Amino acid sequence: MKASELVGKSVDELTGLLVDLKKEQFNLRFQRATAQLENTARVRVIRRDIARVRTILNQSQKGAANA
Repeated sequence: MKASELVGKSVDELTGLLVDLKKEQFNLRFQRATAQLENTARVRVIRRDIARVRTILNQSQKGAANA
């Protein structure tokens, strides 16, 4: 997902998306630990998506604080 897709979403949507991504990250870590993970690149993609969502959330919080 791209950051431009995330900018238009509300804080509640971003928070829900963050929860879903964290669950998927947990499942991928569990699969890696049990040697069942097929797509190892997915771990990296999810980690970066989580960082993008957190960045957009922080920017929106700082923008609300300044206004």
